[in-house]
Amino acid sequence: MSGYIKDNYFRTISEPNIDPIGLPSSAIIIVRLKNTKLDEDTNLYDFLEDIHNYIKMNEDEFWEERSNGYENQFENFASIYENGWEILHPDEVMTGRVVTAQFMPLRKDFDNYVQAQAKKEGTKTPVTNYAPIIKLTEGDVYIADSFGKIVNGTLIGDNLGNAIYNASKRGIIFNGSVRDAEGLSEIKGFNGWIRGTDPSAIAQMMIATVNAPIRIGRATVLPGDVVLAKKTGVTFIPPHLLAEVVIAGEYTMLRDEFSFYCQKTKKFEYVNEAFVVEPEVFEKAFQEWLDKYTNLPMSRKELTDYMESIRNRKKRQE
Repeated sequence: MSGYIKDNYFRTISEPNIDPIGLPSSAIIIVRLKNTKLDEDTNLYDFLEDIHNYIKMNEDEFWEERSNGYENQFENFASIYENGWEILHPDEVMTGRVVTAQFMPLRKDFDNYVQAQAKKEGTKTPVTNYAPIIKLTEGDVYIADSFGKIVNGTLIGDNLGNAIYNASKRGIIFNGSVRDAEGLSEIKGFNGWIRGTDPSAIAQMMIATVNAPIRIGRATVLPGDVVLAKKTGVTFIPPHLLAEVVIAGEYTMLRDEFSFYCQKTKKFEYVNEAFVVEPEVFEKAFQEWLDKYTNLPMSRKELTDYMESIRNRKKRQE
């Protein structure tokens, strides 16, 4: 594996129908956000520009992807082995496409290899902590694992923070630290999830890969993932599952809302976290409630198709 990964590296190992930036190459994805159809000519991450204004779901509702074999895509800042997380603007949500970088403690022979490999790949300047930033385009979120280093582990200050925001219109998630935190917090639209801050400059560190797999807390992160970052945690969604994850989360939100309605109105007796009612009666009531529901987050056909897929899945499991 190259020490300095080319942008197209993941063409060989990602899902067959997913290109390196996470867009389907042979399918139309329908996502309910703004009722917009995404096709091959659509930039998914322009489309995500104001997703945070739409999403009402919490991480539990977005967490349906775990049933697809992706149980390690969420980091909730609760690790006992690493510092907790600091968020520059905790009440602001950040979404976008993932660009990754792996930093390591400096080892000269390995760094020499990285620099030589980067030169072969056409990089005209030394590979430093600026290398991932020049890869950013609008809609990207810069995600870096710098092994939690705080002192002399500051990947950026407010100068590079401005460069990041100017390129991506997003921010950062670092398993590491920054400096000039006050200056960073003053960059309008920029946000950051970091392990800490320190006035020191970066030292005795090297970049090993750009756009290769990394670890953030308990999550495995791949370039091209879609990240949803909130004050309660960050979720990394595989791009080929985005449409399914969105509708599954919206469906869970509707089920929860109906459950709260039944409890509040005492429509059915509720004992030990369950309604005392036959499943068929409960489902019929749910359908009738949906019939009166205004402003569904998806079309009724999409909802009906999804509910049918759930029933079919249960039949296969019986």
